[in-house]
Amino acid sequence: MRYRLTIASLLMGLAAAATAYADVRLAYVDVQRALNECRAGKAAKTQFRGRIERLQSQLEGEQSEVERLKRELEQKGALMQPDQRQNLEDDYEKKLRHFQDDYKNSSDELKEKDNQVTGAIVRDLATVVREIGAKNGYTMVMEKGTLLWAIPATDITDQVIRAYDAMNVRPGSLGAEAERGSGKFGPAAAADEPPAAADEPPEQGASGRSTLLK
Repeated sequence: MRYRLTIASLLMGLAAAATAYADVRLAYVDVQRALNECRAGKAAKTQFRGRIERLQSQLEGEQSEVERLKRELEQKGALMQPDQRQNLEDDYEKKLRHFQDDYKNSSDELKEKDNQVTGAIVRDLATVVREIGAKNGYTMVMEKGTLLWAIPATDITDQVIRAYDAMNVRPGSLGAEAERGSGKFGPAAAADEPPAAADEPPEQGASGRSTLLK
């Protein structure tokens, strides 16, 4: 009798677990693709492309001048008067340092701007994901970079992109509104979310962080 009761209890437990698992709804989002394909991301990438081309043209001009002075030193330096050679060397070293500083500053500026714009858009996307998750009863929405495998049917990236584009808002405004806990994306939409989710843009796991420079 005890044996039968144990089997019955086990079956009841398995049935309860199966019911609980049946209520679990999972989905994932490719944040990098959403960043690249949403309207705000495309506009930002176009602006970045123009900025990069202008900086590249400037740096190429500076590099050409440095290389010209270096060739002149190598070819004519030995034939120059000491003061002429010294002046040329000073000019070469000055322009070389200027080029190196501009190169580093330009790279740092691009990275900083990329972090700012990417972070703003990704926080918006995260806010949209939370709203979609709440409306559709998802138990969890994960980032593609953290997954080993998932069926394509659980990919809601296109849905997130369409929803974000349809809102037609300034990049960063949704994330800022969610952080303030007001309006459409206030406490009711994200009551179960940890505060850090709105403050930090999702990482891309093994594929690296989200970035407009990809």
